[in-house]
Amino acid sequence: HTHTVSNINRAFIVGIALNALYVVVEAGWGFITGSLALLSDAGHNLGDVATLLLALFALKLNEVKPTDRFTYGFRKSTILVSLVNAVLLLITIGIIGYEAVRRLGNPPELQGKTIAIVAAIGIAINTLTALLFFKDKDKDLNIKGAYLHLAADALVSLGVVITGIAIVYTSWFWLDSLVSFVIIIVIFYGTWGLLKESLTLSLGGVPKGIDLEKVRHAALSVEGIIGVHHVHIWAISTTQNALTAHIVVGKDKGAGLSQIINAVKNELKHLNIGHCTLEIEFDGDLCGAESCH
Repeated sequence: HTHTVSNINRAFIVGIALNALYVVVEAGWGFITGSLALLSDAGHNLGDVATLLLALFALKLNEVKPTDRFTYGFRKSTILVSLVNAVLLLITIGIIGYEAVRRLGNPPELQGKTIAIVAAIGIAINTLTALLFFKDKDKDLNIKGAYLHLAADALVSLGVVITGIAIVYTSWFWLDSLVSFVIIIVIFYGTWGLLKESLTLSLGGVPKGIDLEKVRHAALSVEGIIGVHHVHIWAISTTQNALTAHIVVGKDKGAGLSQIINAVKNELKHLNIGHCTLEIEFDGDLCGAESCH
């Protein structure tokens, strides 16, 4: 586990350094050439630098030990960071869209060759950085978000390269604004899913990939359990999920309650629920919880 965390931290640091350097280069050439496509792509890459920084910060906070005040530590910060990243990217979309519309009617003359060369460098950097997160992208929402953003950036940069080449041969300078709209679509497509998932987790919703009916079925599959209700599932962090539930057992099962509880917890681990709090009820007893379901 320590080795994995170390590799992830190293991937974030390398990714931040490479993308920050490229943002400076791309934005500089964007201003020099007057290319909105380069400036838009630089803005998108700057958003990814912020994403990587916030995600790394959240992962560090996730390692903070629980206290009497924060009994889960700061694990929830990983979810909040995902939400902030999604909002920042939506703001970026608005800025790029405004400038693209403003320029579309009167596009400036641009250096297509320079645009293509700078964007080609972006393809290499974004692809390399995305590969750093490929192995662990399904383990954490923040890592997945970083991977998706970087992979999308590589495709966006490819679009900018094609635009630069097209401008060289056609002098259609309006293509610069057009590709900015394509960038907006790519960013929005990648951001919308991240926004919905992070917002769901922030509001205590059931994490993606967990089916409530499968959870109930898994608990009922344990010998001795005849009912499951008052089931609540939420995310402690982007990688850890918790559950509370009432389980009903027969009155003759009192001596084997610890075995039953351990068996339920073991079943739920296979459904990516590692933190369980189970309340035992005996068949025929009334549940004391209000609005129990």
